Amino acid sequence: MLLEEPVRLASVLTPAKPKVFPSLTKIVGTLGPKSHSVEVIQGCLTAGMSVARFDFSWMDAEYHQETLNNLRKAAQNVKKLCPVMLDTLGPEIQVHNSTGGPIELKAGNHVIITPDISKALSAEILPIKFGDLAKDVKKGDTLFMGQYLFTGSETTSVWLEVVDTSGENVNCLVKNTATLAGPIFTLHASQVHISLPTLSEYDKQVISTWGSRNNVDIISLSHTRSAEDVRELKSFLQSHDLPETQIYAKIENSEGLDHFDEILKEADGIILSRGDLGIDLPPENVFMFQKTAIHKCNLEGKPVIVTRVVDSMIDNLRPTRAEATDVANAVLDGTDGILLGAETLRGLYPVDAVSTVGRICAEAETVYNQPLQFKKVMWHVGDPMPHEESVASAAVGSAIKVKAAAIVVFTFSGRAARLISKYRPTMPVLAVIFPREGSDPSKWRSYGTTQARQCFAVRGVYPLMGSTDEAETGGLTKEEYGIKLALNYGRSVGIVKPFDRVIIFEKIGDSSVVKIIECEG
Repeated sequence: MLLEEPVRLASVLTPAKPKVFPSLTKIVGTLGPKSHSVEVIQGCLTAGMSVARFDFSWMDAEYHQETLNNLRKAAQNVKKLCPVMLDTLGPEIQVHNSTGGPIELKAGNHVIITPDISKALSAEILPIKFGDLAKDVKKGDTLFMGQYLFTGSETTSVWLEVVDTSGENVNCLVKNTATLAGPIFTLHASQVHISLPTLSEYDKQVISTWGSRNNVDIISLSHTRSAEDVRELKSFLQSHDLPETQIYAKIENSEGLDHFDEILKEADGIILSRGDLGIDLPPENVFMFQKTAIHKCNLEGKPVIVTRVVDSMIDNLRPTRAEATDVANAVLDGTDGILLGAETLRGLYPVDAVSTVGRICAEAETVYNQPLQFKKVMWHVGDPMPHEESVASAAVGSAIKVKAAAIVVFTFSGRAARLISKYRPTMPVLAVIFPREGSDPSKWRSYGTTQARQCFAVRGVYPLMGSTDEAETGGLTKEEYGIKLALNYGRSVGIVKPFDRVIIFEKIGDSSVVKIIECEG
């Protein structure tokens, strides 16, 4: 962190200057009951939401389709692209409370977990839709159940200790008094391998229908436990006409931690799901995993997103002091994005949650130690540097030295923009993306628009859709058209001003080129 005293302390009392973008750090918002309408989604997009997440662990495809249709209307209204992230269910064990009424469990009592779903839910019996739990757990194992993963409150969650098993039933000792409420309770077995597939049949059905029909941009693979999980999903996507969909591995258990390095190499991005990780890991170890995992993602140039940051904003207009500091620390660690779950899905203040997190991120970015990160990535890449790495790092280094207002990148797949972001420039990266010849960029499903939307998950990258036809009509080369498009956009939103310098990064033939241009007065 870069912090100069007493200048920085004095600046705390100075109102923050308005910014074109709320932050370079991206915000993923989960859409649901409180963020279903066009108006609220539009408010979230304007406040700084960059990615829309659809969580298929609840509600049906019809409901999510309505929400997606509203997202498209909202995005069109504010003239923004917004990628769709489909979050899978994975090997999640759920206890369904058909009545929705509260269940009180008292410390010292015993409760039986059974796969017999004909049994009524009570303080003595907890029916689940999984028949092999008794085979997977043993005496002394810890089970966790309730709403903690959604609310952050342990008064609505319970810790259970396995006493013994009898046939398919698991007898547990209740460790703390809690009242379970709501239609669904999640059951998590701490540091236990659950014999359910990472990509469930339900997930396959959702992806092959809803996902394929809507050409989802990113799939968040819940409970990723190995690189093979990622490869299996890749193969499935290929077979269902979704070869361009990116896979973000969601790390939320000890198995994912054990295989983190191999998962990172295989996945397009990483999501650190701290809700479940906070159960599998001792509290004192969570921060170390976060810092280490983010550092590894940064060195590889893979986007990394952190979850569970402002849980209290589900019910409150402001986050706690600890939560605000937690968001800032994630930015200083190097995260690409912050994922809001219940805060936007069913929280009372979805738009405020997005804008508040954006402001915290923007302030943290002002003291982010970019020079140190730059040196770490350079050291990791090593000598001799690959050609593209060398030119990308030179582009960012030049932008810093000449105090450029922006970096303009020409890219087809988005890879060049991600490469620039890897070196963490302090200014926005405007990625000009041209669609594949013969495709219609005005359509949701088209090569180029998918890649552009995916760039919104990468720190500091803001994609612009180019048009070959417009370039030819105006008698311009792609390069001339792309620079004009980026500069006009930069001027319109206040990024680029007269006499500002802008860095251009592009490929010409087999060569990568960096240029410095000065904007006209």
